[in-house]
Amino acid sequence: MADELTPETPDEDEQPIKQRKNGLYPGVSDELADNMKSGWADTELRDLQPVEQAANAAERRAALSRRFPGERLVIPAGNLKTRSNDTEYSFRAATEYVYLTGDQTDDSVLVLEPNGDGHDATLYRLPRSNRENGEFWLDGMGELWVGRRHSLTEAEVLYGMPCKDVRELADALKEATGPVRVVRGHDAGIEAALTDKVTAERDEELRVYLSEARLVKDAFEVAELQKAVDSTVRGFEDVVKVLDKAEATSERYIEGTFFLRARVEGNDVGYGSICAAGPHACTLHWVRNNGEVRSGDLLLLDAGVETNSLYTADVTRTLPINGRYSDVQRKIYDAVYAAQEAGIAAVKPGAGFRDFHDAAQRVLTEHLVEWGLVEGPVERVLELGLQRRWTLHGTGHMLGLDVHDCAAARTESYVNGTLEPGMVLTVEPGLYFQADDLTVPEEYRGIGVRIEDDILVTSDGNRNLSAALPRRADEVEEWMARLKG
Repeated sequence: MADELTPETPDEDEQPIKQRKNGLYPGVSDELADNMKSGWADTELRDLQPVEQAANAAERRAALSRRFPGERLVIPAGNLKTRSNDTEYSFRAATEYVYLTGDQTDDSVLVLEPNGDGHDATLYRLPRSNRENGEFWLDGMGELWVGRRHSLTEAEVLYGMPCKDVRELADALKEATGPVRVVRGHDAGIEAALTDKVTAERDEELRVYLSEARLVKDAFEVAELQKAVDSTVRGFEDVVKVLDKAEATSERYIEGTFFLRARVEGNDVGYGSICAAGPHACTLHWVRNNGEVRSGDLLLLDAGVETNSLYTADVTRTLPINGRYSDVQRKIYDAVYAAQEAGIAAVKPGAGFRDFHDAAQRVLTEHLVEWGLVEGPVERVLELGLQRRWTLHGTGHMLGLDVHDCAAARTESYVNGTLEPGMVLTVEPGLYFQADDLTVPEEYRGIGVRIEDDILVTSDGNRNLSAALPRRADEVEEWMARLKG
């Protein structure tokens, strides 16, 4: 990695390059500074088209305007976060900002100004780096160092609204009058400018609204989720093809294999991939991925590609590493499969959100009672929650821009709510028999099975977006044999 420009004869008393003084930089001659100001081609882009989701984002802003008439609304994208010393984590814009703009640029802020009947939306962004004062090549965040960014004029075309310099926003907000709401937790500078103008309660109402607005997906969002799932399916196929190499290394070979697909076909993985082999499958969020991959064990792979628009898939398959389930592995797998079948069947418009969880839990509990692991009857076990020793988690969640989407929604709108066409959720029952669980037969210990699919609620039932990945045990074995060839 290149270091930032330093003087040819550094002086310990000089300020670091990023900290310019009176517009001058230490160690830079006047001749070099003048030379760097000129001789650059005009690179303004004049044939741009609006981003694909621009119209959808405009509709979402209109709905937001109707919900909070007469109030100034401030939605930041967020800032870079330091990973170590002078390096940053890859930036991921705040979900609320992406939802309302389609943009993903750090330090940007969407502001909706009340105009009487509604709001005027303005996107505040960093403009192109200044060539006259040397910012573009001497500032560590200048375009020479971190890459070209769109001009404000270009951004206006891309996102369909006026754009202004974000460096002017904090002062403008300090002078603003009237009611204001801000989405908190993403931009400390913007929040500081609004300290005496906002309240936590009112800001939370804005955050909750934007979370609940995402419960029902529009056509663009459904298409992006399908795209994410399709790439995820290919990523799972990639993994099966290299299981022999993973056996020679570790779970990280699996993680890296899937990550390659995510980066080639999308923006990233939507969450840390869970590549859990053997007893690691019993750890729900195993993301260390540093364990052995052994023939005869199961691999629980829970992973999802995030598209370039930041919508993510979330799919799980539990695969026999050698291509064939043992008798006990298949017994447990078939129970989870039956539970998932019951859960998916319960996903339909008008059903309660909890219905698919209840349906899957009942099937799992029936098997646990049948196997003698817990004393029935089934109703008693469910009432006391005794099955949860081995089922552990809820059976699904909303999916979208966040892997656990709509998390700030009110209980009555989400968990106690009713399913509607356009909602997308996961159905993911599991059974987990910990390696040290003395209440189960020894042959069960260290086996964890989860099957997860992404389900779209339709007008007449549901559609499994991830149906291209086999689920039934015999189909999984045939699919793996075909891929390993």
